[in-house]
Amino acid sequence: MKQPHENKIGNEAMIYNAHRDFVWLILRPWILLPRIIYISFALFILSLRFLFQANSNDKVIQKNLAIFLLKTITNLGPCFIKLGQALSTRPDLVKQEWLDQLTNLQDNLPTFDHNLAKNIFKEEIGKPVSEAFKYFPKDSIASASLGQVYKARLESGQWVAVKIQRPNLTFIIRRDIAIIRYICVLIGPILPLNLGFGLDEIIDEFGTCLFNEINYDLEAKNAEKFGKLFENDYSVTVPKVEKSLSSTKIITTSWIEGIKLKNREILLKNGLDPTAIIRTAVISGIQQLLEFGYFHADPHPGNLFALQGKTGDKGNLAYVDFGMMDSISQSDRITLTGAIVHLINKDYYLLAEDFQSLGFLSDSEDLKAIEPILKEVLGGVINKDVNSLNLKTITDRFSDLMFDYPFRVPARFALIIRAVVSQEGLAIKLDPKFKIIRFAYPYVAKRLLTGENEELIGILMDIIFDDKNAIRIDRLEGLLEVISETSSVPGKDLIPVASNGLRLLISNKGFEIRKKLLLSLIKNDEFNANDIKELIKLVNRKFNPIEISNSFIKKLV
Repeated sequence: MKQPHENKIGNEAMIYNAHRDFVWLILRPWILLPRIIYISFALFILSLRFLFQANSNDKVIQKNLAIFLLKTITNLGPCFIKLGQALSTRPDLVKQEWLDQLTNLQDNLPTFDHNLAKNIFKEEIGKPVSEAFKYFPKDSIASASLGQVYKARLESGQWVAVKIQRPNLTFIIRRDIAIIRYICVLIGPILPLNLGFGLDEIIDEFGTCLFNEINYDLEAKNAEKFGKLFENDYSVTVPKVEKSLSSTKIITTSWIEGIKLKNREILLKNGLDPTAIIRTAVISGIQQLLEFGYFHADPHPGNLFALQGKTGDKGNLAYVDFGMMDSISQSDRITLTGAIVHLINKDYYLLAEDFQSLGFLSDSEDLKAIEPILKEVLGGVINKDVNSLNLKTITDRFSDLMFDYPFRVPARFALIIRAVVSQEGLAIKLDPKFKIIRFAYPYVAKRLLTGENEELIGILMDIIFDDKNAIRIDRLEGLLEVISETSSVPGKDLIPVASNGLRLLISNKGFEIRKKLLLSLIKNDEFNANDIKELIKLVNRKFNPIEISNSFIKKLV
């Protein structure tokens, strides 16, 4: 076992510190210079091949280029492999020939020596694998950027996944992050980027995440925290950590028997419904961002498994690898919820306010001037059919704003954007017709109509009441429609929404809503019941028990 002082030194080295690591590297030119030369030469050769071959229509040339890309990224090491993993989730951005090779970066990388892996286990846990397990294989079942995984068996008979960290990983990441950051600081000012923060801040965020990922003690805590969030959701499975067989460089968890989300055909061959699996992935992802405030920031196909069976209309899904996690504040969650609604409802001034609250616009910006810009740039992608929207279309249009207008991306949103974009890329890969808003907006609508806190109630009132306190029947009906349209039984999901909505209306939290309803009855000092009549008609249309029963019967038949 390690001595206490060795643990202390190791823990300090595993905490990202840009200044410390830069000084450490500068004082070791025998490490710095050869590595810079190697990285520069590798990227130069790769750039040349892309320059002359990327646009070729020859499939053989494209395949060879993809293989060369994979080898280059793999040889450059963990920091560059992480970038390649992010690209491997975007079939809408990367050619299929390249994508087929990049998916190997998820869990099919070269292994390191088996005896070395066993030695690391013994050093970390204090006993050899022969004593810790009833069965331990001679070969790993998967090998990723930071470690390799073995399928072993405990004395109890339970199968477990044992992840053993690659050797010298702290040194490698510390060295490469310092070099990448140094290069970015030098070239950042000459790049045509308008991010609102320096490239060094992006690298610092990336470095912090990587150092967190190689601390398996932290990953074990993350897994336990994540598991508690979904303990009552049977559609989401989180493996349990075997604490006695885990350490800073070893993590042992229960084995997940599932199908990796690599492509649609494999899921179908195994009798799984890709759309149902996507529904679970998207809804659980939205819950993490907008409800729990704690999210899996690396949802690539190697970290998600489809399981047999269904929970209602949702497929069963398992998450693994909890090294890259992040949090989002409650205020940001509420504002993001409002932004989704304001975008879909074309409330561009309120959307500008959301951007300002989130830090995409400075406090000094004139939002009246920003409103027509948002309408011009985003208005073309927003229409009455909510299901037609996808994030790729929105982000493509939004990127235009970054160069011509005073929009900036706050550094704290780097991992959020990465997680959401990766998730949508995965969904598109499994179902090309998939639209993330199709499943995201109903969830948001349900949250608004059940009014969990005052901020959400405020957003709801912005939607269903105009500035003259008149009820916007069309907006309220729109919220109800997106809930019923995406339900497996039309009308079924409206019943709990109606129950919760009524409970909200008569509760203390519903005071402002009741006040607005009363004000809608009094217009120009006269009693006017038109809005209430229209509201009653809407309730009759949407909550007609006969229609709901017929829909349910048709579904059964």
